[in-house]
Amino acid sequence: MANHSATKKDVRQSTKRREKNRYYGKTTRNAIRELKTKEGDGAYAKELPAVVSMIDKLAKRGVIHKNKAANIKSKLAKKAAATK
Repeated sequence: MANHSATKKDVRQSTKRREKNRYYGKTTRNAIRELKTKEGDGAYAKELPAVVSMIDKLAKRGVIHKNKAANIKSKLAKKAAATK
């Protein structure tokens, strides 16, 4: 690593971004896991919009690819339709 102040600042910034992205990614994965275990009348459908929103935010931030986000949302929507 170079000893330029701009390079050191960039390392600090990228570290903060990486930690935030890891937090949001892990939180979303946990929410998806909890959603998949939901059963009952309307419990799954009630929680689905919040989880879809979290997935969209990950794709917007660039944490996951937009096509991966679409695939995850599609699978969750299929399960929601099957539970109705």
